Amino acid sequence: MKAIVNCEYGIENLRLRELEKPSPNDNEVLVRVRAASINPVDGHLIRGGWPMRPMTGMRKPKNIRFGTDFSGVVEAIGKNVTDFKTGDEVFGAKNGAVADYICVKADRAIVMKPSNITFEQAGSVGVAGLTALQGLRDKGNIQAGQKVLINGASGGVGTFAVQIAKAFGAEVTGVCSTRNVDLVKSIGADHVIDYTREDFTKTDQHYDMIYDLVGNHSFSERRQILTPNGICVLAGIGGAGFHPESWGRILGNFKT
Repeated sequence: MKAIVNCEYGIENLRLRELEKPSPNDNEVLVRVRAASINPVDGHLIRGGWPMRPMTGMRKPKNIRFGTDFSGVVEAIGKNVTDFKTGDEVFGAKNGAVADYICVKADRAIVMKPSNITFEQAGSVGVAGLTALQGLRDKGNIQAGQKVLINGASGGVGTFAVQIAKAFGAEVTGVCSTRNVDLVKSIGADHVIDYTREDFTKTDQHYDMIYDLVGNHSFSERRQILTPNGICVLAGIGGAGFHPESWGRILGNFKT
């Protein structure tokens, strides 16, 4: 089968290679990939930034396979798999998705594809969709009626987060640039703040949850617009980069 691999760090080192077609073990599903997408995390893994190398490999990538999000059709199943059958249309997330085939554990990040969405649409859900859901539901414990602010509302995770928060019954404020205001409104945000014109930390509004996908404000700035029992959930590093205070807090967690 054909697959994109990165045997050396650097985008320029991505290569199309012929690899052996994988076979599923007893608890896996073999998927013929129909669509795959790339996330910011894939870019970080390819570049091999030094903070990530203790996990990904100090000199060379430990795992040469590329990509995470996929959708496709089940071609074979292991003998212990009962939730899927040959021919099922599925989507999910697994390292090595940019390839003709991929083996995925049947009880992990793979689910049936709804019939009303395309393979291309399903193939873009995995990382961004799960990050949005986990941040709001699992970490933020979102509740109906809450006021939720999403900083970075027009990005991959942000667009999912706006829609998921609305599905939970929250009143959603999205923060984005001027060119994306209409987009964020169109996916359901009740209010939109254009960060090029207004600093969301300097308003009179208070929120039950801030889901920050950019990290370009200090913890104290965010705290002052939270309700007394409010929570701030952070995920990823947005295009504006982390506020210096955020780096200090994170690095401080690794001190001995």
